[in-house]
Amino acid sequence: MRAVFETGFYYLYLLFIIGMGIYLLIKKKNILFALACILLGLGDAFHLIPRAIGLYTKTLDNPSPTLAMYLGVGKLVTSITMTIFYVLLYLFIYKRISKKRNIYLDIIVCLLFIARITLLCFKQNEWTINGGTVYWGIYRNIPFVLLGILVIVLLFLYFRKEKYFSLMWIAVILSFLFYLAVVIFASKYSWVGMMMLPKTMCYIWIGVMGLLDAKKTE
Repeated sequence: MRAVFETGFYYLYLLFIIGMGIYLLIKKKNILFALACILLGLGDAFHLIPRAIGLYTKTLDNPSPTLAMYLGVGKLVTSITMTIFYVLLYLFIYKRISKKRNIYLDIIVCLLFIARITLLCFKQNEWTINGGTVYWGIYRNIPFVLLGILVIVLLFLYFRKEKYFSLMWIAVILSFLFYLAVVIFASKYSWVGMMMLPKTMCYIWIGVMGLLDAKKTE
């Protein structure tokens, strides 16, 4: 039952987030936001599809070396695309408010992005085995969380009075809380992996905001 529900949900999410992004591109609305969502969905597919296979074969908690490799590489790809997602969201915010970007914030975003990608490349992550230790899971997410905090602050400052994007800062906060719960506790308590569901729902919520905002001008 869990396999049917969870995998079905993930497939619907991938179809929605990628399809919505393509729709916005075709309509030429919120281009940076659309690209961010498409990239997010494509990256998540690398992790969610192997996870679905593990659920259906009942080997997710004790995967074969091959499945463990696909799960690990999927996590790596997802980690990279999630980081790019927030960089694009940062750029989208400034494009949306029509303000010149702060050069110092640009530098901070670049440094956090470089630090995040560099940490993801360390062999201690053991992507093809088991994703490394909890400590490395925390290390590689420090610059990612800092990037997220920066985006959350900007969303709160500039988007909270928007009609459809006003609650995006809350959605991003919740997505990070669910994500960090998985990073810190999933290796000890396998059921914590279910927190990926509400995390994914936050991204669907963000996508719906973008879709509603684009359709308001039609």
